[in-house]
Order: sequence, then C-alpha cells, then structure tokens
Amino acid sequence: MKHIIIGTAGHIDHGKTQLIKALTGRETDTLAEEKKRGISINLGFTYFDLPSGKRAGIIDVPGHEKFIKNMLAGAMGIDIVALVVAADEGIMPQTKEHLEILQLLGVKKGIIVITKKDLVDDEWLTMIENDVKEATKDTFLKNAPIIPVSSKNKEGLDNLINFLDKIVDETKEKDKYGHFRLPIDRIFSVSGFGTVVTGTVLSGTIKINDELMIYPSGIKTKVRGIQIHGETAEKAEAAQRCAINLMNVKKEDIQRGDIVSIPNVMEPSYIMDSKLMYLKSVKTALKNRQRVRFYSGSSEIIGRIVLLEKEELKPGESAFVQIKLEKMAALQMGDKFIIRNYSPMYTIGGGTIIDPKAEKAKRFNKTYIDNLKTKGEGSVEEIIGHIIEELSPNFPSKDEITKKIGRNIENIEEVLIELENKARIYKLEQSGKSNYIHVRYFRGLEDDINKILKDYHRKYPLEEGISKEEFKTKIFSKSLKSKLYNEVLQLLVNNEMLEVKGNYISKIGFEITFNEKQIRIKNELLSKIKEGKFSPPKFKAITEGKEDDLEYKKVFELLIKTGELIKISQDIIFSKENYELAKDKIINFIKEHGQITLSHAKEELNTSRQYSMAFLEHLDEVKVTKRDENIRKLI
Repeated sequence: MKHIIIGTAGHIDHGKTQLIKALTGRETDTLAEEKKRGISINLGFTYFDLPSGKRAGIIDVPGHEKFIKNMLAGAMGIDIVALVVAADEGIMPQTKEHLEILQLLGVKKGIIVITKKDLVDDEWLTMIENDVKEATKDTFLKNAPIIPVSSKNKEGLDNLINFLDKIVDETKEKDKYGHFRLPIDRIFSVSGFGTVVTGTVLSGTIKINDELMIYPSGIKTKVRGIQIHGETAEKAEAAQRCAINLMNVKKEDIQRGDIVSIPNVMEPSYIMDSKLMYLKSVKTALKNRQRVRFYSGSSEIIGRIVLLEKEELKPGESAFVQIKLEKMAALQMGDKFIIRNYSPMYTIGGGTIIDPKAEKAKRFNKTYIDNLKTKGEGSVEEIIGHIIEELSPNFPSKDEITKKIGRNIENIEEVLIELENKARIYKLEQSGKSNYIHVRYFRGLEDDINKILKDYHRKYPLEEGISKEEFKTKIFSKSLKSKLYNEVLQLLVNNEMLEVKGNYISKIGFEITFNEKQIRIKNELLSKIKEGKFSPPKFKAITEGKEDDLEYKKVFELLIKTGELIKISQDIIFSKENYELAKDKIINFIKEHGQITLSHAKEELNTSRQYSMAFLEHLDEVKVTKRDENIRKLI
C-alpha cells in the first residue's frame, strides 16, 4: 500500500488545526495548554481516508515562531504540504518562513488552502489569491492549486479533498525498501509496556521483534510492539507515522532528535560536510564560524558554519561548508537540514549532507573542495551500486563488478557489505560463490513479473500457475544455474512479488477463475451439495446423464482445491458452510458431554449412519477427535 504524509504549514491562527478537524473530525491539539491558548504548540498527528480509499497521514505543525523547531520536526517527514493562508490576513511572516523551509527541505508537491473564506467578500478573496500567487511564483508551489475553504461551514472542503486525492496519487512514495530510519519526535512510558517512541518513518520497513539501534548513543533494542494511528500493527513502512514500543530501554536514555534505525548503518559525528544554500531573504552575510541552530530530522543542535571556499556567504549564494556541532548527530549522505540564526532566531538557510562523518578540513583547500564536488556527484558506494544495477540481469560477482568499474577499489568487500547492510543490494550465495543484484533492478522486475503472471492466469485460468522452468526463460537467462535461480525465487517470495507452490509460480493471492459455463456448473454443484446439508448427494449422482461430465469433474476438483467443498471420504463431500457447522456440532456435544458415540453423532447431525461414520472418521484423521473403542473425545 502507498503511504503518504500530508503536512500543514502557515502562520499562527490561520486555521490549520481547524481545517484538519473539518477534514477528519479529529482534534490534533491534545495538550491542555494548546486548548487553553487556542494555538498549536507541539506537533499534531492524525490520518485522513480519501475518497479513493487511500489513507494519508497528517501532520499539523505549529504556526507560532516560538515553536518553529516543532514545525521543523514535522516538516522533515512531509511528502505533500498544505500551505494555509487565512483569507482575512493573507501572507504573514511565518507563511514566508515556512515556505522557505519547505523549499530548502526539497518538498516537491503541495496545495494552497485559503481558509476562513466566510469572513471576506469575493473581491477581497481575489486579492488574497493574487497575493499568494505572487508570493509562491518562484517556489515549488508556483503551479499549485489555490482552494478557498471555510472550516466553519464546510464550503470548499469537497473540492480540497478531491485535489488532495489526486495529488496523493501523483506523489512518489518514500523508499520502503531501504533500511529503516525514524527520527524520534516524542518519547513516553506506558505502564506495563515500557518506553514508546514516535516519529515518521523516513525509509524502510520495521516488524515486531526486529533488532534496532538508537543513534547516536548506540543503544541496542528490539521492537516489542507497533502502533499506526492508534491501531496495533505488525509492521510500519516508509512515510507512516508510527509508535514503537522498545524493549529494555529506559525513557531517560533517549531524547527527541535521536534516530531509530537498524544496527551499524550510521556513524554519529560532530563534523559533517555539506552544500549550503543561504536564503536570499536574509539581510546580512553569513560569517565564517558563525554560530547557528542546526535542524535535521527532529533534532536541534547548536553548531558553527565553517566556510570552506569563501570569506563570507552573501544572501542568495550557495557554498561548500563544514558544520561543526556541539553534540553528535547521526545523519546520512543526502539528508536535508535547516539552519537558523542563533539569536534572534530566524531561518537563514539549509542544504544537503555530503559527508555525514567528515574530518576537520582546512579552508580554501582546493583538493578538499574538489573531492567534495566529486562526493556530491557520486560516492564510491553510489558508483559501485550503479555498476551492480547495470550488471544485475547477469547477477555479477565481485570480480565482474571490479572489472566493469575499470579500476581497483581496495575496500570493495567493505563497500559491498555496507551496500548490503543498507539494503541497497542483495547478496546471493550458491556453491560458495557470491553474486549480487541491485534492489532497484530487483524491484524493477515487478512489472514484468506481474504482466507475465497476469497474462498466464488469464490464458490458463484453471491452472495453478506457470512452471518454474518456463518462468525462468521469460524473466531470466536460460543459463541461470538452478541453485542460484531457486535463491532468486526465494528472494522474490520474501519480497512478496509472487508465490511458489511446488513446481508452479503464481501471483500472490491468485485464485482460479471460471468461465460462464464453469460458473453455472460451480453454482449447481455448490447448491446441490449445500442443500443436502449433512447428507449431500454424491458427485456421481449429480453428474449422472450429463454430457459434459468431464467439465463437471474439473470444476468439482477445483472446488475441493479451493476449499469451497470439503472431502470427507472418497465419495462424500460437504459444502464448507455445512462442514464447519457439523464440526461445531460435534465439538460442542463433546465439550458438553465429554464424549460422543456414532449414535449420538447420527442424531446430532440428523443424517444416516454412513454419513455420520464418515464424518467422525474424518475428524479423527484431521486430529480434531480421537477414537477410543466406540467413543470419541477431543484431542
């Protein structure tokens, strides 16, 4: 299922929380102080079921400038923003700052909502719309729909909902196949369960009992339980809001801004290299070693900006910088960040992490800066990953990868292990030899696999699936060795891309379908056997005199395979409903009386000795009952 996070943004008291309540019927302000003051202080979370059936998570961020760090914690996980502007006030300072932050974080999709339209006339509303267009003309929202609404009288909400449904469908979801990462934004204890953390999953998938590590502290833990929107779940995926109950971790050992991920995939650091964009709206230049507030994920850390190639950074300029933090942070290449002025606090810029664990660098070092440019374009991991993706159809070995790169990489073994740990490649092992396949190529097989299986099931609807050998020739090379092929098939099964039953491959959840004639036969068989209740007619009696008895037999056997008919003995068949009913009658009788005889079973089922005897023997066979001379008891 596709998971998308919708987040609000905008000035205080512009109706963000009221809008969410009007859309979902749920209140996201839960703190007593929030309700007393009528403003959002902390992040609010809920969900929204769209007309198409998709469920989107919703993050309500506070609009007050004093709570901007809470806004940033929520904005880091947003896929689609709803920029909220009140019709009676228009563009305000926090509207502009929120928009700049979203731009720096690389948010690509959004919608503009003008709230409180019931408070203004049409002429004023048109003026506000024009102001909004002017304010967003150079941003990712330049072509975004502008939708006036009233949360009070519900006017315009249907239009907004339809636009949200459409934009959710168009939005690319986060990487659910990479390794799991979740920045912690709330921590609390639950009596009898222990420590619970919440956040938005940035990438990957988590399941019950998975091993985790908390960064930067390195505390190891396991998943005891998962909740999504207040409901217990077996797993959580990228772009879902979730709460994780952690094993053997004290609340005091964790803090907001920590990262929950899989073990040994990140190295916390005080120093990181990045490309920084300094906002055009800032009035003064950024000085070397200027103290700033650094935000990434849900963390706020004080740090300094070291300008590596300039004496100062003017408004609107970008440059390579080193960020030196006062506390360790666990980040990864490509992560986005925001910086704010230390005092007074306002947003001044942001950018992308190039090296999350950098060494102290000398300023104006051309070699170092050139290396940063290279890293920005592609690291060793990325280069090797690209080669593996290119060679994936042939499942390359380490030597084949090295040969393709054209130069020796001394630590290629370590890089391959790192790529595997980060879930960017799969390692396949057969006969002591290692082969690799890139996750993107592997996921790219899904469309071809779906098409082949769909076509096969349509052409042969009464077959269990395509044979393994035929499937191999259609997707992979004929020369693919059987051991490696079986390992690839298992990988496909593990990733829920197909099912393997014996020598046959099918789509997950595939069910055999019938043509019109077979449907008629199916309905006739099910009807007559069901009507017979616990003394159903035998198959031969139903098909006696039928010209198409072979078709009857084919459908009959398939109904037994699918479980719609239950075979009691060689020639006695019950419908599924009557089977369950008869089984319940026998079980309940034994529970009440401690045992059952053939005579009692015959009376309980109101059927003949032949049928009741066959049914009791069947229950013995499936280990529901056991026979002791002339009586039966539950096992």
